[in-house]
Amino acid sequence: MTPNLSGLTAAAGVGYRQYKRGTAPLPERGVLVRAIVDACEDAGFDPADVDGFVSYGDDKNEPVRLMPDLGTKAINWSAQVWGGGGGGIAGAFGIAASAILTGQARAVVVFRALVEGNSGRLSAAVMAHHLNDHMVSSGILAPAQVCAMRAQRMFEYHGVPYELCEELVRASYYHGSRNPEAVAYGKEFDTQEYRGSRIIAEPFHLFDCSRENDGAGAILLVSTEMARDLKKKPVKLLSVAQGTEAGYGDLLENDATDLYPTAGFRAIRDRLYGTAGLTPADIDVVQLYENFSAQGIASLIDHGFCTYENVAEVVRFENLIAPSGKLPVNTSGGNLAHGFVHGFVTAVEAVRCLRGESPNPVPNAQTCLLAGGPGAPTISSAIFGVD
Repeated sequence: MTPNLSGLTAAAGVGYRQYKRGTAPLPERGVLVRAIVDACEDAGFDPADVDGFVSYGDDKNEPVRLMPDLGTKAINWSAQVWGGGGGGIAGAFGIAASAILTGQARAVVVFRALVEGNSGRLSAAVMAHHLNDHMVSSGILAPAQVCAMRAQRMFEYHGVPYELCEELVRASYYHGSRNPEAVAYGKEFDTQEYRGSRIIAEPFHLFDCSRENDGAGAILLVSTEMARDLKKKPVKLLSVAQGTEAGYGDLLENDATDLYPTAGFRAIRDRLYGTAGLTPADIDVVQLYENFSAQGIASLIDHGFCTYENVAEVVRFENLIAPSGKLPVNTSGGNLAHGFVHGFVTAVEAVRCLRGESPNPVPNAQTCLLAGGPGAPTISSAIFGVD
């Protein structure tokens, strides 16, 4: 029997710093330390009392190297989710919660930092995990190419309308244009500019692709009991699920089965909702890791918000925007329009949205689904909630 972690830990503080690629004012570790301190100040918690650290996606900032700047008294727990993609975002919260619930740590920071002057281009690092000789010999050298092929199959084999990508991107830019932190702030979506932008990998145009920014994000996770004594409203972790769908492997691009066009979340969906005692109908807002627009659509399908047959009824601009949409998605602008520090902004926005601090508020939102990177070999999702 799987122990139920539902509601026993909570996000107590968030910090996020983002800069245009190549313009970070500090080296990567310095930006990260600032984000961690921001998260602790947000919670009213002494950074020196953080005793656990968790990250994902091959983050290079080993916690022991953060100790001098943070004044850390002790590190009792440190871990990282395997894999170079954004699929580990939600799984990192599961690891942090496990440490707290088993008494290994008291206060754990989940973080991700990316300053390309130090770490290099993220796309190159990610592909070190996903490329193999089979792919390289076929000329596949970038994440966009891998995801583009899967998108084409979703459109051509399953009949998902290509035009839905524009609906999702438009909603992201609607939210981003109203978010002072976002790269799209103050910029209304231009349909003709979107359609006329250069092709990155067919069918993806420029604005179908996530951005790469310098920056860092951090979220302080503690027990829900402790969180109630801190400064901000606790946002409880209701459920986490992580895994890999059967059949995934190096020759996936030759797979003619139904697995190929999915985002990989079918393997964990039942566990995710079952632990929280919820269904897709109970989710008020969604924060998607959308490395590319089509993968965001596949993620919504996999998570049960729609099917291949009725996806066009759900993925509509009017339905995806706050405050009026039935399923607001990426209320800060997400990876497409807010910014991309390996997707961590989606986790930050999940907490902010449920606190009522989103730049695009969702009235009376009590649950938020956070989805890790679709299309990565190992993916994860989490559900957060408030009373």
